[in-house]
Amino acid sequence: MAPRHVLRCCQRSLSWIPVIFINLVVGWSYYAYVVELCILTIPNNAEKISYLVVFHLFFIMFIWSYWKTICSRPANPSKEFCLPNVEKEQYEKEEHPDTQQEILKKVVVGLPVYTRTGTGAVRYCDRCLVIKPDRCHHCSTCDMCVLKMDHHCPWVNNCVGFSNYKFFVLFLAYSMLYCAFIAATVLQYFIKFWTNQLPDTHAKFHVLFLFFVAAMFFISILSLFSYHLWLVGKNRTTIEAFRAPVFRNGPDKNGFSLGFITYPSILTPTTMDKCQVTALVWTYFLLPFLHPPNSIPGMMDTTWTVMDATSYISRLSPYQAHTL
Repeated sequence: MAPRHVLRCCQRSLSWIPVIFINLVVGWSYYAYVVELCILTIPNNAEKISYLVVFHLFFIMFIWSYWKTICSRPANPSKEFCLPNVEKEQYEKEEHPDTQQEILKKVVVGLPVYTRTGTGAVRYCDRCLVIKPDRCHHCSTCDMCVLKMDHHCPWVNNCVGFSNYKFFVLFLAYSMLYCAFIAATVLQYFIKFWTNQLPDTHAKFHVLFLFFVAAMFFISILSLFSYHLWLVGKNRTTIEAFRAPVFRNGPDKNGFSLGFITYPSILTPTTMDKCQVTALVWTYFLLPFLHPPNSIPGMMDTTWTVMDATSYISRLSPYQAHTL
């Protein structure tokens, strides 16, 4: 039987296959659109230049947000959620679950933790040896606890959570716009090739296939993007959508929701002042490479963005959030 670290290495290598596949498809789409369509097929220079300018705008934003999602390391619980040395030794020596829970309950008193397990116990990770903060979950693929974990996405080979949820939503948005623009601008030449109004050249295969691929990806991404917009509106993660978070008084699927009307008001200048955040504008959200100058104190130096604002509020209890 192969050693565990060898199997782990093989697993990590294989996990890059979906990322490689996506990059190959995107690379081919770039060649097919720029070379086969714009350079070799479109005769009008004004049309050609306008298509290329808009195409590269969507392409750059799509690739940037995609790789930001991939390269952003998942945020982990801070040291304050680790057991103190004395309690840790007591917990490891104790064999009875009830007594272990008593130890955890004493420690969790001073922590901002409001969620529990389905049985009402304190959520503790035996692999990472930390008390799980609200909305934190252990990812078996990454083998770590991830703050505000939404899901593990094989297409980015990373956990989507507190540190990169903004980039993931931008990746969905710009990839959808990228596919929509390609499908819309290729359509007329797709029809001309299909009806033999254009001569049979090697560009025909690329143009025909490019339209089908762009339309197929647009439809699939549109459904996923719409779903995540709904989750953002509800201030809910994918995990919470399938399994309601359990609080001290029981499960509540809307436990972190501030409502569609009150929720956007969190991002008003008055509220931002209370969070010691300045110069928050929508460009910080729409562009994956811009960040406001300030960061939230005590938030593990996580850069403050509009999407991180949802993550910050979601770490508070419903009662704390309403006091902002």
